[in-house]
Amino acid sequence: MDLEMVLNELSLLTPAADIPSARRLMSELISTLRQATTSGVNRVLRTQNDINIIEIAPNYPIASWRNDNEVSREERSYFRTLTAKAPVWVDAIEDIKNNFDLSDVYYQEMQAIGLGFALVSNSIPVSLLSNDCWDASYLQVKFSCMDEDGDIISESVDIIHASRRQHIQNHINWIQESIRRAIYNGLELWDRREEFFPNLDFCDSVARQLQSILNGQLELQAVVDTLFTIQECYSTWQTGAFSLKNYSLDESGESESTLNQYARERTFTCPDGQRRLFERHVKLRFCNWRIHFFAEKPGKVIIGYVGRHLPTVKYRT
Repeated sequence: MDLEMVLNELSLLTPAADIPSARRLMSELISTLRQATTSGVNRVLRTQNDINIIEIAPNYPIASWRNDNEVSREERSYFRTLTAKAPVWVDAIEDIKNNFDLSDVYYQEMQAIGLGFALVSNSIPVSLLSNDCWDASYLQVKFSCMDEDGDIISESVDIIHASRRQHIQNHINWIQESIRRAIYNGLELWDRREEFFPNLDFCDSVARQLQSILNGQLELQAVVDTLFTIQECYSTWQTGAFSLKNYSLDESGESESTLNQYARERTFTCPDGQRRLFERHVKLRFCNWRIHFFAEKPGKVIIGYVGRHLPTVKYRT
């Protein structure tokens, strides 16, 4: 299941004092959702079936907000797009439905359906900032479920949570790790490259290289982790020469003798039709693979090759 967001319905139980305040709260929520999707979270917000009738200010339900001309049309359209696909307990895969049905989650003595669904589905619960208790990156909930022997077990669990953009930013490492674990094979990685790697361009030849990586193949996780790290590096590169010094990548260039003999093997046709020499590369851990890249300009890099170690003067493989 893709990494998604779940709306914490408890945060809708405390109406704002007036309609302008409700509009501001919804704008804050939209900002949080945008930050999440920008960070790679799927564009789905799971909600209750009856969310539209919930009042976020006196006599001002969400249905009224969605038709309020005083609210930005872009905000209303964005929220509608996220909530159109899947209410909380529908359209989830069967294992998640079973775990959801067999467990209970409470927050401060209140049953928390949205928080419970987020917990069992490894999703991100998001809240309307209607109360100070929701202004937190983590929430402590009481989780109860039935074990294999039919006994009820209960424990307190800290779960990630967001009601502000900053909360999403605090969880960026968790988000990226969750996305990486969910990637099934190289074909999915290629098909979703624009979603995962907005700062990376790929030479056409890389399509075949990525699509050939199978589920469970040793190199898959190493390729995924490296591309996500390169994406992070280049998304923060604004000025000056590019450097991977502060990132955990084993990067280097080629020797002059290798380039003299094997430059052609490292020259690839780029998306703009130009052929470029890709001598800089990252060595993948635990396997004899390399990812060759070209630092085109701040914020943009081209991936030219993903695969086995190219030949060098020392290693002609």
